[in-house]
Amino acid sequence: MIKNSIILIFATIISLSCKKTHNDKVPWESLIEGNSLKGWSVKGGEATFSILNGVITGATVKNTPNTFLTTDKNYSNFILELDFKVDSSMNSGIQIRSNSFPYYRNGRVHGYQIEIDPSKRAWSAGIYDESRRKWLYPIADENAPSKKVFNQNNWNHYRIEVIKDTIKTWINGVAAANLIDDKTASGFIGLQVHSIHSDQKEGTTISWKNIKILTQELEKYTKKTTAKPVHTKNTLTDDETKQGWKMLWDGNTTNGWRGAKLDKFPEKGWEINDGELVVLSSGGAEAATGGDIVTEELYGDFELKVDFKLTAGANSGIKYYVDTNINKGEGSSIGLEYQILDDALHPDAKLGNHKGSRTVCSLYDLIEANTAKPMKVIGEWNSAYIISKNNHVEHWLNDMKVLEYERGSKDFLKIVSESKYAKWPNFGLLEKGQILLQDHGDKVSFKNIKIKEL
Repeated sequence: MIKNSIILIFATIISLSCKKTHNDKVPWESLIEGNSLKGWSVKGGEATFSILNGVITGATVKNTPNTFLTTDKNYSNFILELDFKVDSSMNSGIQIRSNSFPYYRNGRVHGYQIEIDPSKRAWSAGIYDESRRKWLYPIADENAPSKKVFNQNNWNHYRIEVIKDTIKTWINGVAAANLIDDKTASGFIGLQVHSIHSDQKEGTTISWKNIKILTQELEKYTKKTTAKPVHTKNTLTDDETKQGWKMLWDGNTTNGWRGAKLDKFPEKGWEINDGELVVLSSGGAEAATGGDIVTEELYGDFELKVDFKLTAGANSGIKYYVDTNINKGEGSSIGLEYQILDDALHPDAKLGNHKGSRTVCSLYDLIEANTAKPMKVIGEWNSAYIISKNNHVEHWLNDMKVLEYERGSKDFLKIVSESKYAKWPNFGLLEKGQILLQDHGDKVSFKNIKIKEL
C-alpha cells in the first residue's frame, strides 16, 4: 500500500512537472517555411534572395537601390529574434514597422531599421529611420558594451522588442537601443540588401536564419534593458538639428506662445499634458473660450511640421502669415489655414465657396486637398507639413503632398475674391506673420511642433 502511494505521488509530480513545462513553452512562430520564401516579397531594388536549409541569403547587385525582402503580413507589437551573418564590407539592416505606399516616393520602403554595421563605427542594433528621419538611436557612445560584441564574418543574434511606443534591441545578448517613438504603429518586417558603389564587389552576401516572432503575451516575455532610453517626442533628431530645424514648442511650457488676442498665454481652454498641447472642448464655438494661440515670433519663408490628433467631429486649424491686428473682433485671427477637421462627422466638410475646400489639410475655404490624402483614423496621430518659399506653398499630410499654390498669383487672387476672405485687404500676402493653432471649441492635440526658417 505504501509502495503504491509513493508511486502515485511520484507519477503526479512528473505529470504536473511536464504540464508546467508544456505551458511555459514560449509560443514562437517561425517566419521561414522550410526552403520556401512563401509569405515574403521583394521591394525596392533588384538584389537577389535565395533560401537553402532554412538560411535566406541576399546578394548585392550593381546599379540598383536598396532591396528588401519583406513579410507579406504586417505586425504591430511583437518580439523578434534572428541570426545573421554579413560580409565585413557591407551595410545592412532589419526593417520593422515599415511600409511601402504608392504616394510615398513611388513606393519606397520606409520605417524603422535595426542597423547591421560591421564597420569600425560599430552601430549595430542602433535604430535608423529608413528613407525618412535618419538616425533616431545611434550607438554613439564609444564605450557602449554593444559595440564590442559583434562577430565579424560570423553569425550574430538580434533580439528586437517592439511594444507600443518602445523599441528595444540586443545584439548577442547585450542591450543596445531603447527608443521611445510613436511615429509608426504597424508595418512589415524586412531584410535589407544595401545598394553598393561602383567600386564594390557584386554578389557580396548577407544571410539570415532562425527568424522567429512572438505576438502573444508580450509583457510576460519582455526583458529589462540597461540601454539608456531616448525619447523623440518634442525633440529634434540629429539630422534635423544639422539642417537648421528648431522646436517651435518645447513640450513643457508656454514659452514662445501667447493668446492671439492676449498679451499672455490663455488661462483656460488649453492644457499641457504628457508632452501634448491640447485645446479643450467647449461646445464647438470658434475662439470662444481660451481662444487661438500664436507664436511670439514672425516667420517669412519657412518649413513647418506639426503632429495633430483629432477627436470625433472636431474642427481646428494651423494658420500661417497671421497678423493678429487684422481682426480684433469676434472669431479667429486672420491668416492662411491648413484645415484640421473630422471630414466624416463635421458639417464644415460640405461647406465653403469652393467644393471640398474646408476638408482636412485643404487651404481653408480656398483650395481643396487631394481626395486621396492618407488621413489616419480619428484618435491616431497625423503629421502636417507646410512649406512656403518664394510664395510657393505646399501642404503635406503623412508624407504625401496634397496641394500647392502660389501666393499672389492670378489664380490665388481670384479664389480669395470668391471667398469669405475677400473683405480683408491683401489677405494671405504678408511678407512675415505668426503661426497660429486654432481654438474652434473642439478637443484637438498637438505635439512635435518644429520650424525651419528658409
